[in-house]
Amino acid sequence: MDDQFLSKNLKNIGIEVEIPEGYAQLEEEAVKAIQDVLSKYPKARKMFELLVKDEEVRANWDLANFIAVKKLKYNDHGEVHAKIVAANALKMFELLVKNKIKPDFVEYGGSDYDDEALILLSAALLHDIGNQIYRKNHPLHSSYLAIPILQRLLPQIYKDVEKMVEARGFILNAIYAHDADVEDITMESALVGIADATDMTKGRGRMAFDLGSTSIHVVSALSIDRVVIAEGKEKPIEIIIEMSNSSGIFQVEETLGKKVIGSPLEDYIEITAVLVPTEENYDKRIVRSIRLKGRKFVSG
Repeated sequence: MDDQFLSKNLKNIGIEVEIPEGYAQLEEEAVKAIQDVLSKYPKARKMFELLVKDEEVRANWDLANFIAVKKLKYNDHGEVHAKIVAANALKMFELLVKNKIKPDFVEYGGSDYDDEALILLSAALLHDIGNQIYRKNHPLHSSYLAIPILQRLLPQIYKDVEKMVEARGFILNAIYAHDADVEDITMESALVGIADATDMTKGRGRMAFDLGSTSIHVVSALSIDRVVIAEGKEKPIEIIIEMSNSSGIFQVEETLGKKVIGSPLEDYIEITAVLVPTEENYDKRIVRSIRLKGRKFVSG
């Protein structure tokens, strides 16, 4: 892995929110996953380098995380979260392509899979920067803040203005619609929104917990040990969540489930959440596993 894209090796000045050691490992895994997917997409790979090293982008990540973590006592919404979301969106994209399912930009003649990867990457990395303005309506704030960044960076990728503007439009749509309160109308926005919900591991919750937050969001996140995105047996994508405690079900149902159900990707994703270790009496657990069946979660 080329570690020049890790936060610890990039220029950091001004407002910073320290990340836990375990979450730093998740960043390394995310960057490696991004690089693996982008190895065959030169435009998207160049955009990744431009975004991660851009001082305006990095300042936006820092400020968004400052408001979310330090002021609101939420879990991480900064650089590491953005990279994890990008990695998971690209993993799901690859599984769709493998199963011959074309996302909307490709399906409707926008261009090729390189452009598709660039759209997903850019939207994922910029989706939460609006938290620095205010948590409420942050997807709208994020899209506004992303416009000047995209206007500055995309011309370094695209010489064709029409193609550039169309790619920018899909990026902004995915940023704005990533939250569960906004209906997804493109597969790209669904991929980014669902990927956003998959970043639910205990490393993310640890930050807010250490600052004194014991909300159900934080406690539930602390119960998630691992999230795996794999090819499903019945559908192209299976999202597997390993939990150490039953409270993790809140994250699965209220965060991830709400973004999958009713989205353009509903027919392509299955969700399985399991408690580990699996011993029946461990932690006096109430349930041992749940699965998404249709539009309802049922005990597995």
